[in-house]
Amino acid sequence: MKDDSHSDALIIGCGLFGAFTALFLARRGLRVTVLERGAVGAQASATNFGNIRLHGRSAGQYPLSLRAQELWEEYAGLTGEDCEIELTGHLYFARTEEGCETLRREAETAAQFGVVSDVLQGPALRERFPFLAPDIPLAAFSPRSAVANPRLATVPVARAVERAGGRVIENCEVTGIRATPDGFEAETGDGRRFSAPRLINAAGAWAGRIAGWFGEPVPMFSAGPPQFVTEPLPHRLLPSVHMVEGDVIVRQVSRGNVIFSGYPRTHSQAAGDLTYVPPTKTLRGMDALARCIPMLARAEVIRVWSGVEGYLPDMLPVIGPSTTTPSLFHAFGGSGGGFQIAPAVGEALARAITEERLPDMLRGYGIDRFTADAAVSAKIVREFDKRG
Repeated sequence: MKDDSHSDALIIGCGLFGAFTALFLARRGLRVTVLERGAVGAQASATNFGNIRLHGRSAGQYPLSLRAQELWEEYAGLTGEDCEIELTGHLYFARTEEGCETLRREAETAAQFGVVSDVLQGPALRERFPFLAPDIPLAAFSPRSAVANPRLATVPVARAVERAGGRVIENCEVTGIRATPDGFEAETGDGRRFSAPRLINAAGAWAGRIAGWFGEPVPMFSAGPPQFVTEPLPHRLLPSVHMVEGDVIVRQVSRGNVIFSGYPRTHSQAAGDLTYVPPTKTLRGMDALARCIPMLARAEVIRVWSGVEGYLPDMLPVIGPSTTTPSLFHAFGGSGGGFQIAPAVGEALARAITEERLPDMLRGYGIDRFTADAAVSAKIVREFDKRG
């Protein structure tokens, strides 16, 4: 009799990292089971800004990011569905002298990897993007960047997993995992057990607990950016707009609503299931938005939210094999930039699992970088509210 609790690979977590890994493993012929503690894609994968941007990446991440961009462009073919992907382009702008230096440096880094950007200033900037405040000195526009609706992005991938022969089980919280002679056995809160010779830890903000079970503690914490959406307005903001200094990340959807995200991020509540948005952060966000894009000064905010995202000190994810346990793999800690790279994370990790060889684009993301003092990104200092 077939044992439905046994599969070739067991994945904990069905956010985008877990879902895409499951899809590419299933397409390689493995029987995959994905266990999700809540609803598919309901946490960071659904509550982020939805930016599919190529600007602002670390140099080491561009191979992964560029492959991810190709996969987002193939999303409809991969999943058979749509998640409102729009080729808006990405407008990266700076207000301060330090910000201008950062923008030029990051545009040069992107250009080294073939990312085309138009760097604009003065009259050329005013003419092309007249909605920006006149005191903004410098911007760079990347035409290949896009946006998607994050609330729609993960579920089609999960459905594609099931069509490829995999299983996705929601509301199935894993309470314990043990290594066995044949691999791994996971126990859930309702008493069920699932086994597989391979285990993938893609549990998002909760993945650090699982890593700790296998002797690989990581200095991860949960947080999220303050976000809000306005009433529908005349559609004049065509690109996704991102301030280098971080206070403003904004786009306008085709229905007219303006979606805002910004800094400083807020630490999640102790239980880890919620990131509260203080009203002062919404007011601060609207003020920053009006100073950068004056036509939005009188926009009415109709909803506010944040997510529960996993962050690591260097603002880079953990992707790759365990250093303590054979056939255990990790994929977590997107640190605010995981949405865009998720398809390539899944594809590359599926290759690593089935070919038993780490693809070059995954080098530098190993969990072993936390066995010593990890580098702390300057972004941590700038982008997080130390008060909570």
